[in-house]
Amino acid sequence: MLLLLPSATLAVVVFGPLLARGGRDYVVRIALPPVNQPRDLPTIAGPQDASRPLVVLDPGHGGFDPGAGAGAVKEKAVALAIALEIRKRLLEGGGIRVAMTREDDRFIPLADRPAIARDLGADLFVSIHADSAQSDGARGASVYILSDRGSTEAAARFAARENRADTINGVPLSQTSDAVGAILLDLSQREAQAGSVGAAQLFLREIQGKVPLHYDTVESAALAVLKAPDVPSLLFETGYISNAEDTGYLESAKGRRVIADAAAQAIRTYFARQAGT
Repeated sequence: MLLLLPSATLAVVVFGPLLARGGRDYVVRIALPPVNQPRDLPTIAGPQDASRPLVVLDPGHGGFDPGAGAGAVKEKAVALAIALEIRKRLLEGGGIRVAMTREDDRFIPLADRPAIARDLGADLFVSIHADSAQSDGARGASVYILSDRGSTEAAARFAARENRADTINGVPLSQTSDAVGAILLDLSQREAQAGSVGAAQLFLREIQGKVPLHYDTVESAALAVLKAPDVPSLLFETGYISNAEDTGYLESAKGRRVIADAAAQAIRTYFARQAGT
């Protein structure tokens, strides 16, 4: 049973018969983000020069939303570790400013993630995830961009699964149309969409031959987390937690280093090309 208080700041989940009946059942209280409160924008690391390009890294899931993973390995932890490694590589190389939607294990609503990128004036938004599948044979990395419809049925199912991150037991945490619903690509989004395609292609180019690929082409899906109309955005699926080989690679220092190096190089090349246009 799920109770959402009017302030939407606390969700109470009661399992089993109600406590008023005298049972000793479990109650889980989950703090939700306050409604209509201003967002706390993350710190921007790197050069203190606003003319330098800014990338916002978005580790998927977090807090009470673990993402994929049925065992000890959870997507939220894998995504955060890889995002931190990418940030480290970018800052070591210099010249690029980096912000992260989260640096610890906290929940951030889907709509707030691209909104953070917009509020910071980001030049690129990269959401980092690790997928799962019913078959443990599925493995490899993928790169997604925004579309009003999925490029394949599998992409549509993937988008539906990721977009459920703002629900508990099927109940939406936000009733606003910004969090879920139809995604419209109009003329004002074309420039950002072109940037998304270019960045996604560079990600594929850099990881090919270094990391196994699930799809060797850029996929598109109606992903709520990429719904930033004027910020080039992509979602980087680093591998499958449901696959033992992928999990071992994602959990290893070497695997994360290789993935981070490739992602950082793709971001650098993207910004270099943008500066040259």
